[in-house]
Amino acid sequence: MREEALALFDLPFNDLLFRAHTVHRENFDPNRVQRSTLLSIKTGGCPEDCGYCPQAARYHTGVEGQDLLALDEVITAAKAAKEHGATRFCMGAAWRGPKARDLEPVLAMVREVKALGLEACCTLGMLKDGQAEQLRDAGLDYYNHNLDTSPEYYGEIVTTRDYEDRLDTLERVRAAGLNVCCGGIVGLGESRRERAGLLAQLASLDPQPESVPINHLVPVEGTPLAKTEPLSWMEFVRTIAVARVLLPRSMVRLSAGRESLDDAAQALCFFAGANSIFYGEKLLTTGNPEVARDDALLAALGLAAG
Repeated sequence: MREEALALFDLPFNDLLFRAHTVHRENFDPNRVQRSTLLSIKTGGCPEDCGYCPQAARYHTGVEGQDLLALDEVITAAKAAKEHGATRFCMGAAWRGPKARDLEPVLAMVREVKALGLEACCTLGMLKDGQAEQLRDAGLDYYNHNLDTSPEYYGEIVTTRDYEDRLDTLERVRAAGLNVCCGGIVGLGESRRERAGLLAQLASLDPQPESVPINHLVPVEGTPLAKTEPLSWMEFVRTIAVARVLLPRSMVRLSAGRESLDDAAQALCFFAGANSIFYGEKLLTTGNPEVARDDALLAALGLAAG
């Protein structure tokens, strides 16, 4: 699978985009883009050492810790997201994994989000036995747990949890009957071969994830990756295209870092098979394009919400 991914990366740009767009049309309406909104329901103070993350307690990034939001704050944010056209509401908490006392209020949030007619997604870290089932019973649709990068590059980015820990959580999520949202981050300083390794790992999950967020690193001062050389827009578009070919029926989402892409690069991403975006002006602690800018871009491209 990795060699197949590398061969795709090495295709001439036009050939790769043509192939990816063909696969996209075979499986999706090419003129519809699903919109999700992401809210940080518990910010900062995370004990992990993910080298890209401003919420890690060990880094000095200026992110202020925030306890779990009150239920009414979450409901207000979810209502606003729905009014702006989002169909999925994602809630993220900076935990290594939720304790039992942490999970109870989150279950209430899930129930209320579902009552609004939105799909509900959570990203809460590693799950213990039985927790995925509790989330499912509350009405959760998707659980996000990213692989971040390829197995061989992972140790350069995270040391406080193993790759197998991530795979174990994904197995718990799948066994509970929840949809899997799983992707990674590119531009971490990895090689093209290692980017191919991430996509190959995602494609090897059986079944493949229903949702695949592709994040473009947002370098944050105070984190170990703050000075990382930015990934070129063309390599990012190639990554989206390879993801579409290898994961033909997955929703491929443009996630963090989209603010650094101009309209032309985003348009190429949509052509290459991206059919989901995070919608709203903030993703956890980093910026995201303004809603008005997104509305104008999608309208100009003739892309409807879906």
